Amino acid sequence: MKKFNILMVLIFLVTFTINCSTKNNPGKNSNSNFYLASWNIENLFDTIDDADKIDEWFLPSSEINWTDDKLNTKLNNLAKVIEFMNNGNGPDILGLQEVEHGKLIENMLDKITIKKHYKVAHIESPDSRGIDNVLVYNSDLFSLQKSEGLTVILDDNKTTRDILHCELNYNEIPIHVFVNHWPSRREGLKESEKNRIAAAEVLAKRIKELNKADNSNIIIIGDFNDMPSNISISKVLKAEKIDCDKNSKESELLNLSYDLFQKGLGSYKYKDHWNMLDQIIISSSLFDEQGIDYICESFEIIKPDFIIQKEGKYAGTPLPTFGGRKYLGGYSDHFPIGAKFSFE
Repeated sequence: MKKFNILMVLIFLVTFTINCSTKNNPGKNSNSNFYLASWNIENLFDTIDDADKIDEWFLPSSEINWTDDKLNTKLNNLAKVIEFMNNGNGPDILGLQEVEHGKLIENMLDKITIKKHYKVAHIESPDSRGIDNVLVYNSDLFSLQKSEGLTVILDDNKTTRDILHCELNYNEIPIHVFVNHWPSRREGLKESEKNRIAAAEVLAKRIKELNKADNSNIIIIGDFNDMPSNISISKVLKAEKIDCDKNSKESELLNLSYDLFQKGLGSYKYKDHWNMLDQIIISSSLFDEQGIDYICESFEIIKPDFIIQKEGKYAGTPLPTFGGRKYLGGYSDHFPIGAKFSFE
């Protein structure tokens, strides 16, 4: 009996030590892979007028009658899709675009039942509409070391979204995540191209600085409002198609979205054409079979059946919150995208 009691005490002490170690060192004793996703969630605004933002359209008194009930429906819809990701396990890193402020994402995460301890990183940016980029991360795996907003200055001095740069840490391995939402094509593809090139130049400069200090682990996600073959991504960032048959050491940046793009698939449909505006780009250090590594061919466009319109002109596209000025009570006009990574 005495030996049994001693054994039970030892088991308790070992278990307690492991639990403490895991709690104090995110990433220890965790799953051998993590899931990354990105999603433009289409104008997530609260219902309160902010004098510093052009948010009058998203108020109860506006023409679209943006109410607390509609906002709550939107938050529930977003939570449902996020819970669907990663085979029902939810993402471990999630970049979000078109968010008025981080508190909205915290409210949305409260509706998620997945047993992950999510935290939110957000920096207010100078976009005149007040929409920003946000990073959500699983704090059981990652800790946030620092975050910054990279300001993009356009030729016409108009303000746009900052690029959100977050340095995460997994088991003392740094991962730099950049969440992007580059200027739109509203003025026309050619007319607005210079604005996205300006964003790409800001990002390329920061990546160069990081690589000077170390061969950094870099993940670039978001809505780029450009395709993988456009100048901003293919020439300025020099992000090339990933080749799963070989470890590409020649390219510093590898575009995980390129293959599906070449097959005519996309995350956003415009005028009957699918566009791969939402992309995931990684540094070659995440494709070298050392440490943290991209799991080949895991990149996907996330299309849960319940968000897809089944009939009419927009059949096959995601059900948005609004169709023009008509309230549809949907999710977003973009499909989310995702990819898996392994830990050594």
